[in-house]
Amino acid sequence: MKVLVPIKRVVDPYAKVRPLADGSGVDTTGAKFEINPFDEIAVEEAVRQKEKGAVTEIVVVSIGSSASEEQLRKALAIGADRAILVETDAVLDSPGVASLLKEVVEAEQPQIVMMGKQATDDDSNQAGQMLAAKLGWGQATFAAKVELGSNATVVRETDTGEQTVTLAYPCLITTDLRLNEPRYVALPGIIKARSKPLEKRAPSVIPAAMTKVVSVELPASRPAGRKVASVEELAAAIKERGAL
Repeated sequence: MKVLVPIKRVVDPYAKVRPLADGSGVDTTGAKFEINPFDEIAVEEAVRQKEKGAVTEIVVVSIGSSASEEQLRKALAIGADRAILVETDAVLDSPGVASLLKEVVEAEQPQIVMMGKQATDDDSNQAGQMLAAKLGWGQATFAAKVELGSNATVVRETDTGEQTVTLAYPCLITTDLRLNEPRYVALPGIIKARSKPLEKRAPSVIPAAMTKVVSVELPASRPAGRKVASVEELAAAIKERGAL
């Protein structure tokens, strides 16, 4: 069984970033970049499934500039077998990402696409669902547990609890935080990753963006907190603000 894992290069989610002076985007000067954390969970899950014998090949794919090679090599060090870089400097929205990933899926013919539920930079939570729709595949989002056998069984997190779904192959699964904790990448894995194949492809066409960024700005500063001495004082303060 082949699993395709799309990964995105994002600014380290623990780094502090600021908007550009003209508000056109985020200033990434000197910023550290990582694999999108939800995508790293997907890579880890694919590797664990391979270690169980349920998966035979793991292919990771990223869309972006040559800088994304760093994140692809890290995914190879975690345990992926080979990598694909769809090389482009174009700024893509979720529909565009889904369109380019569809080309890769059709070329690779995996039984499963496993990807993070969202990226920590734009937080759209759309690409996975859009890709499944374009492929006409069944999908299970927000996976907290995955079992692969004759079918894929996914326990997914919902607003009201957990839901268990069964999917026929091929299918798409998006991963949530509780699925696993990615392993520490040891030096032998990093060295081994250098010899694993990393193929570069050019997109056949750059999809026209359906959305655009109007402006990027810092959120409004929050007022300072206030300590109260009793429940009664708290209730009075809430009433003053008209919230009770």
